[in-house]
Amino acid sequence: MAETAEASAVRSTTPGGAVRVLSVLVIVAGVVMLLAGAATWLTVQQQLADERITVSEDAKWFAGEKIDGPLTAYAEAEVIERHALEASGGRTYAELDREDPTRQVVMTGSFLRASLFTSVVSFGVAALAMGLGLLLAIIGYVLLVVSRRLAALTPPPAN
Repeated sequence: MAETAEASAVRSTTPGGAVRVLSVLVIVAGVVMLLAGAATWLTVQQQLADERITVSEDAKWFAGEKIDGPLTAYAEAEVIERHALEASGGRTYAELDREDPTRQVVMTGSFLRASLFTSVVSFGVAALAMGLGLLLAIIGYVLLVVSRRLAALTPPPAN
């Protein structure tokens, strides 16, 4: 029976060759995710810093600090919510009459909070990508070590 080219290619590959290829692909994917996450984190951080916003003095945490990270952005979003509720007598935008002059203040506060929360989520996604990228790179390295050990344990094919 004639051997197919595909079967011949599989038989002639070195032991652990497929694992080695997979390990390199996983390492590359991990490094790409790590770099993409870091780039996202730095971009969001720089965009927030460029706005030159500081956390309100009456914040529970980080009062007076520059908003350039997830914790400071979250702290300011909480202050904005508190200020908006104080201005509206504890009512949300949906609870205010259309003619109520404080409705615009509450709406602006909601927009600002949503923007800050978007940056908090962006930081979270960036951290997730970096963590998964690191994990993939470690898994790829372990697969590379396994492929080398497989190659060392298996004798070369006889011709």
